[in-house]
Amino acid sequence: MSDTQESLVPYQEIVERALRQVVRDALARAEEQGLPGNHHYFISFLTGHDGVAIPDHLRARYPDEMTIVLQHQFWGLEAGDDGFSVTLSFGGRSERLAVPYDAVTAFMDPAVNFGLRFGPQPEAAAGAAPDGGGGEGNDAGPDAGSVVTLESFRKT
Repeated sequence: MSDTQESLVPYQEIVERALRQVVRDALARAEEQGLPGNHHYFISFLTGHDGVAIPDHLRARYPDEMTIVLQHQFWGLEAGDDGFSVTLSFGGRSERLAVPYDAVTAFMDPAVNFGLRFGPQPEAAAGAAPDGGGGEGNDAGPDAGSVVTLESFRKT
């Protein structure tokens, strides 16, 4: 099969859209039921992506990518069809963030060693967890052993 024939069906886009639905469904469950047990989410996203709404001081601090933690200290989580919004505490100030799912670069739940990565990753991620945004465990990095990355399926 030639490269032209293979590219007629955008499998990469179809798979990525389906995996982003996993993120949406997980956040919708957390919105409705909270996070059970030790579950907590690390969510990385591109701060300059169209539709991302974050305060200017956070965009200045994280001009490329940011990672937030949803664990104990988050409020008003809303998982919509195209993106989510949530209020987190940054340095003692409550700030509302809105993130389209297309801006998400990684989603991890270290409690069950689950993770997804989307699209090309910046060489040096500038993201970090907010001060107190996720409660305890902000400095604990998730094990990437079970992270599914689409790059592993791409032809080079």
